[in-house]
Amino acid sequence: MKFLDANVILRYLTCDDPKKAEKCYELFQKVKRGEIKLITCEAVIAEVIYVLSSPSLYNLPRDKTSSLLLPIINLKGIKLPQKRLYIKALDIYSSKNIDFEDALIVAYMERRKIKEIYSYDRDFDKVEELKRLEP
Repeated sequence: MKFLDANVILRYLTCDDPKKAEKCYELFQKVKRGEIKLITCEAVIAEVIYVLSSPSLYNLPRDKTSSLLLPIINLKGIKLPQKRLYIKALDIYSSKNIDFEDALIVAYMERRKIKEIYSYDRDFDKVEELKRLEP
């Protein structure tokens, strides 16, 4: 097993360097065919989302960012601890218009059936199922 870094995902999704994008495509095809297995982590997913959605970089809408990243995350040959949690967080990120990190918190809370959060971040108010509390 080998580790998958954010820049490989980004080269593939953005095609900003056609030669590297083609090599990344070939790598993901090998993963798809079961010839190679990769592992990645939450920091990589967060970095990809940050770069794709950043106004100073690619400025992609949340739903587009999610729809581009989901097929990669869903590849059977890519191991991501708590994969379902990240898939749920991407759904929340694109539908609730909150930062990915906050969406990940919401997904974590939902999994554990936690309904209240202490926070000054008003973005949590966009999630009807939650009650935001201030200390």
